[in-house]
Amino acid sequence: MLVIVWEYMARPDRLEEFEVLYRPDGPWVELFKKSPGFVSTTLMRDVRDLHRFVIADRWMSEESHEAFKREFAEEYRAMSERGERLHRAEHLIGRFDFVE
Repeated sequence: MLVIVWEYMARPDRLEEFEVLYRPDGPWVELFKKSPGFVSTTLMRDVRDLHRFVIADRWMSEESHEAFKREFAEEYRAMSERGERLHRAEHLIGRFDFVE
């Protein structure tokens, strides 16, 4: 299992749009669902800073995520550009696997 964790600072005037784009029933996840290797997305908001979010995307493997990015490169790029208008900071926290 691959879990990719991102931190975002949403623009205060675009907060609702940010949540719509990144929530588990939003456009990003609809794109991810085109891949059989996608598992799920969790969107979390900081309880003290309502503009700070953490997103965890779960994939079957690193390979399935990379295959998705190759196959849907144009759609991925367009969705990323859409998201860039909604946040003022984006930080990849890391790529993780479960310890069992």
